[in-house]
Amino acid sequence: MTEIARAADFLRAGELVAFPTETVYGLGADARNPHAIARIFAAKGRPADHPLIVHLPDASHLERWAIDIPAAAGRLAAALWPGPLTLILKRHPDVPDAVTGGQDTVGLRVPDHPLALQLLREFGGGVAAPSANRFGRVSPTTAAHVREELGDAVAMIVDGGPCAVGIESTILDLSGTEVRILRPGMLDAKAIATVLGYVPEFGGAQNAPRVSGSLEAHYAPGTELQLVAAADLAATAQRGLADGRRIAVLAAPPFASEPPGIVWFPASADPVRFAHDLYANLRELDALGRDLILVAAPPDEEAWRAVSDRLRRAAAGSK
Repeated sequence: MTEIARAADFLRAGELVAFPTETVYGLGADARNPHAIARIFAAKGRPADHPLIVHLPDASHLERWAIDIPAAAGRLAAALWPGPLTLILKRHPDVPDAVTGGQDTVGLRVPDHPLALQLLREFGGGVAAPSANRFGRVSPTTAAHVREELGDAVAMIVDGGPCAVGIESTILDLSGTEVRILRPGMLDAKAIATVLGYVPEFGGAQNAPRVSGSLEAHYAPGTELQLVAAADLAATAQRGLADGRRIAVLAAPPFASEPPGIVWFPASADPVRFAHDLYANLRELDALGRDLILVAAPPDEEAWRAVSDRLRRAAAGSK
């Protein structure tokens, strides 16, 4: 029996399977099985009202999970799936409440990773799969990260190497009268606009659906993390040293100065590469056992929006 066939059998049996996507590793369960879904929440320590994203083998499965599907959803699926885009649509009546957090909407996507697609096709249906880590903590981008986080809670980990994108999908709400980006990802508003013919609104309107990764505190290392303007890094680090704190810094070189006693960790000045490396870097920095991680705040530019979002929530979650 192949690895993918074994993984699909575990899913059919109601077990949890971690698998790679292009964004991060997902903690998968049969999205039609409430008992299997409950295992996700237990393994992650995830609040029961926090909805999950259902991963599909292809866009032909949309009507099994959603109703009142707008034409825009079909165009986006045709152009951008497989890919790091989650569509929020009105849920089909057969979708379990456990998947949606009790809402009348459901998040759906087709991941762009060969092993994920093989698994979904072998399984033959939807797999609910949040990131394969403890709730609120740094998402995993390698199989080793999943093992460190969840251990025996997972029946099987499909190892597909490091994830290509490195941060979670863009979430686009199509369930209301306005199309809105509820969570930024590396698939940006400009790419979506090329399909829709207009730029979607950004941020949730009143009564917008709850979605994954939307809490103020999320994606956080165990070590306190602060975002600091690049020009202020050295001075902020020196003040921390003076207070007796052990400091690590994540920033793009060249560094203005490197006070002794501080671990300076290089980051890319390219937003795509920075995003790819972000969670692995945060895990390495966390493992250093320092008292404080300082991160150079990204530029206030559209290309950095998703990275800035993750870092802001990581800083809030680490306090």
